[in-house]
Amino acid sequence: MEENLANRSRAELEAALLDSGRALQTTLATQLRGFDDHFQRLLNDSERALQEAFPGAFGELYTQNARAFRDLYAELRLYYRGASLHLEESLAEFWARLLERLFRQLHPQLLLPDDYLDCLGKQAEALRPFGEAPRELRLRAARAFVAARSFVQGLGVAGDVVRKVAQVPLGLECSRAVMKLVYCAHCLGVPGARPCPDYCRNVLKGCLANQADLDAEWRNLLDSMVLITDKFWGPAGAEGIMGSVHLWLAEAISALQDNRDTLTAKVIQGCGNPKVNPQGSGPEERRRRGKLALPERPPTGALEKLVSEAKAQLRDAQDFWISLPGTLCSEKLAMSTASDDRCWNGMAKGRYLPEVMGDGLANQINNPEVEVDITKPDMTIRQQIMQLKIMTNRLRSAYNGNDVDFQDASDDGSGSGSGDGCPDDVCGRRVGKKNSSSRTTLTHALPGLSEQEGQKTSAAGCPQPCPSLLLLPALTLLLSAARPRWR
Repeated sequence: MEENLANRSRAELEAALLDSGRALQTTLATQLRGFDDHFQRLLNDSERALQEAFPGAFGELYTQNARAFRDLYAELRLYYRGASLHLEESLAEFWARLLERLFRQLHPQLLLPDDYLDCLGKQAEALRPFGEAPRELRLRAARAFVAARSFVQGLGVAGDVVRKVAQVPLGLECSRAVMKLVYCAHCLGVPGARPCPDYCRNVLKGCLANQADLDAEWRNLLDSMVLITDKFWGPAGAEGIMGSVHLWLAEAISALQDNRDTLTAKVIQGCGNPKVNPQGSGPEERRRRGKLALPERPPTGALEKLVSEAKAQLRDAQDFWISLPGTLCSEKLAMSTASDDRCWNGMAKGRYLPEVMGDGLANQINNPEVEVDITKPDMTIRQQIMQLKIMTNRLRSAYNGNDVDFQDASDDGSGSGSGDGCPDDVCGRRVGKKNSSSRTTLTHALPGLSEQEGQKTSAAGCPQPCPSLLLLPALTLLLSAARPRWR
């Protein structure tokens, strides 16, 4: 009977732990889907606006290059969803290929071999054929996208940690201590006596000692998530940039058209006179066009509501791990409301005298109710502590405008973004820049997300969501191999 009661006690406590974790998992999953829907909708609306306005405004300059614009949006989605893309490199390659295509279209009467286009590309930075739009988009998009994706990844990591920790089995000593707490009063003829509050807390502090060690890194993660929401607003905020990509593209093409003659003269001066194409037509006629009207959509207030709710819920969840013993005692184990002579103290009906232990494994060395080996921490929970640390570092780097996947080991912490830099204890994890053949590996994909409405795919296809976030086997998509060469 004692063995059966011990097994029953363990099963009941494990079920109570799963129930407590499930509520928090549901909250985090709801937040994740809400933010992901919003950020995906911003990109979808931007691409839809481009597809509606550009054919009439730019004619063949757009229609003959529509695939390039679709591929750009596909790469932006891949990056947001966790692909190991270098966003600035992807944007630079897009502008370079687009310039080659558009310059050929604007001068069909000229023969423009690849070496001439290479010369054009080398001068592009000095000539600025698209005006300031590429530079502004590069600087702002890098900060906006890394902030949005790291926040959503943080929600995924937090939910994943709760799920995995809730499945950690309880030990034999814990099972016996819980059995004594819940059932021994019945055997001694005092079934009406409920466990004394401090007695119950000592038992569960011993049983959940490893879980309490999550507290410090859990708080760091949630604090970092609350902090990075500040980067959703302003000129380089995720709200404004992700929904306005088409505006930067329109400004760039308009600048190219307006500066066409000056650009052509400077290119000929730097690269020489190209040969005439005997089969080509005359220079493309300037399209008569008015000012392209692409008004910015004012914020709907949806993101403000999401952020406000998330901040409140994340703050409420900060003490989740260290509050578990008290929560379970009061809600699941029918703890007595007062520590007096009428509660069960583990030996008899009477007052419980030992002091309540502190939180965490190290503080259980003198726990009077549960024998805890403080030299043997649970490895599953230690792994989850490491996951929390990694994600916190990612969020802190993102706050400074940096993507830790693309910082050289020799970087001083400033990265490609701006900000105050990132101290070594925050950005200790440095990863070298990816080459083009491996840069679409989903190393930090968003977990547990279904495909959203309106999501577009490129020729390489959009990835299905990855079931976990960090340090797990990654899915290689080789987008660079599938990306068409436009020359």
